[in-house]
Amino acid sequence: ILNFGHTFGHAIESGLGYGQWLHGEGVGCGMVMAAHLSQRLGLVDKPFVERLTALVRRAGLPVKGPVLSVADNAGRYLELMRIDKKSEAGEIRFVVIDGPGRAAVRAAPDALVREVIDACCA
Repeated sequence: ILNFGHTFGHAIESGLGYGQWLHGEGVGCGMVMAAHLSQRLGLVDKPFVERLTALVRRAGLPVKGPVLSVADNAGRYLELMRIDKKSEAGEIRFVVIDGPGRAAVRAAPDALVREVIDACCA
C-alpha cells in the first residue's frame, strides 16, 4: 500500500518537471486518481473515492491532476507511466485499493486509464 498513488504521482512530477510539485503533492493527487481507477475497476464504491478525496483535500494536497499536454494529456501521462518501475513489458501496473486497508498491484486497460485521467485533470 506504500506505493499507492505513486504511478500517477511520478508521472505528474516528471511531466511538470521535478520541483514544480512536491513529491507529496504528486502522490496525494495520484492517490485520488488511483482511487478513481479502483472504482472503475469495480474494487471500491463512489463513497469510498469521495472519502479519500476529502481526506487528501483536507491535508492541503491537490486533488486535480495538472494538464501535462494540451494536445494529448492522457497520452502524455500514459507515456510517462510506461517508464515507471512497476511497469512490465510496457504494461503499466498500478497499486489499487481492493477495499479499505487492502491494496493490490494490477494492470488496467489504457482506455480505462485515459478515462480516469480525463476525469481527474484540471
